Amino acid sequence: MNTNTGELVGAITHYYPKINVAVVKLSAPLRVGDNIQVVTKGGEFTQAVSSMQVDHKSVNQGNAGEVIAIMVEQKVREGDEVRKVQ
Repeated sequence: MNTNTGELVGAITHYYPKINVAVVKLSAPLRVGDNIQVVTKGGEFTQAVSSMQVDHKSVNQGNAGEVIAIMVEQKVREGDEVRKVQ
């Protein structure tokens, strides 16, 4: 069931399974504390952004065009959509 109603904010470009970190190319701003929905080929899951890094430095916000790294609660794949939800 695909219920992706949030604003598209980026796409997964890489995933590090051993540390559960996804690299996201942003198309819109995203902040620590925002709730995101990751839309995968097998469905979707929602989680809060608990931390974010740019170039291995912790930041509170990423802007459109930036590449960020975030912890994810489930496996993701290259090309999965990241949407901001309420």
